[in-house]
Amino acid sequence: MGRKLVAGVDSSTQSVKVVIRDADTGDLVREGKAAHPEGTEVNPAEWMSALKKAFEAAGGLSDVAAISIGAQQHGFIALDEKGNVIRNALLWNDLRSANAASELNTEFGGAEKTAKAVGSLLVASFTVSKLRWMVDNEKENAKKLAAIALPHDWISWQLQGGVDFNKLFTDRSDASGTGYFSATSNEYQRDLLAIALRDKREIALPKIAAFDQFAATTTDGIPIAPGAGDNAGAAFGVGAKSGDLVISLGTSGTAFFVSDTPTHDPSGAVAGFADLTGRFLPLVCTLNAARVLDTVSKLLGVSHDEIGKLALAAKPGAEGLTLLPYFEGERTPNRPNAQGLLAGINNHNLTKENISRAAIESILCALIDSFDNLKSTGAKIERVLVIGGAAKNPGVGPIASAILGRQVLTFPPREFVADGAARQAAWALLKNVPDWAIPDVISYSEKPSEFVLDQHRNVKDKSLPLDNLKR
Repeated sequence: MGRKLVAGVDSSTQSVKVVIRDADTGDLVREGKAAHPEGTEVNPAEWMSALKKAFEAAGGLSDVAAISIGAQQHGFIALDEKGNVIRNALLWNDLRSANAASELNTEFGGAEKTAKAVGSLLVASFTVSKLRWMVDNEKENAKKLAAIALPHDWISWQLQGGVDFNKLFTDRSDASGTGYFSATSNEYQRDLLAIALRDKREIALPKIAAFDQFAATTTDGIPIAPGAGDNAGAAFGVGAKSGDLVISLGTSGTAFFVSDTPTHDPSGAVAGFADLTGRFLPLVCTLNAARVLDTVSKLLGVSHDEIGKLALAAKPGAEGLTLLPYFEGERTPNRPNAQGLLAGINNHNLTKENISRAAIESILCALIDSFDNLKSTGAKIERVLVIGGAAKNPGVGPIASAILGRQVLTFPPREFVADGAARQAAWALLKNVPDWAIPDVISYSEKPSEFVLDQHRNVKDKSLPLDNLKR
């Protein structure tokens, strides 16, 4: 009897990736990739066109026993009564709904009540904020609205042929980023949806599928697992367990914690999402991560790896040199008008080594500082896992270990979201969670330098007046 193959998809903002793996061992059999159009609003049909190309590049699905879709969170896909897309999907990074988010936080009862109801304080990225924007700015489109889907919901639906709203499904991890779903009760908050819609009419929403069972079948007869939002998919793909803090360093940065209990942070620093396995995934997102290294690389005329080596040649704290990496404003803390700042310069510390150290420390401190809000909930971190493109930088692992004062594991670049989707498909297929080994993991245990985080906070707090300067 031959091996069973499963396919995992990551439909991200920039591209779609497909991995086909052995269900039992996790061995990569083949893979494919295709680009997505640029922009913060996209015709969803483009995702299916790219997915078809990625399937073809991966050798097709004729021998695949199961599939699962992971995708970017929050995107808003508005459907009319016939299942047609009303307007281009608004993606998570479309900021036109910032004022709508602020209004809804008030209309939902304020910060405390909003966070309690949906786990998070609303920002522009949330689906419900985009819904309200459409209601107020595109009234004819709002009148046509019959159903709402997220990117991974819509793709899974299209694989079934679309049309029938009864076949729309999602999972709790992705639903927890809509702003009208409670990860605690696993139920939609339709009263909040009605507030956002300014209308009490019934809107079709995807059913919440069981996370360890198949939810549907493709038109070609392949079982489809529930799928997940990208961060939950990455957590499952890297094998994160309860108590694990995952730091993901891509163009933007995220830090998420696998927890057995829900989080409700009214400050807005921590989003109270759900994970893929029935647990919870409190998360912090920053806009500036690897892009900081891009800028410093151009400034110093060196590669990313050379920045890491220079950083390790400097002392922790970079002799007082501190960088605030708000090059594109910032999401956490919510300072959209902030600018980057290099502070603490003197006649001796402005060196390539210290600038490099300050850059890497700034990326990590921005995430760790915000995530410290979780300490008030009693969360206890067991392991720290660093993933993403910047995880391979030789300076990231050691410096993260020093700032946190604990062991840190770094993982080689992989398609962790697609891997998480594939592993979920294998779970549903095999009726148990497969234990897939990940090679080339590196462990770091450096001398603690927690004072670096205090140094970062001191500069951050003093820089607040700079937020009002013209960009």
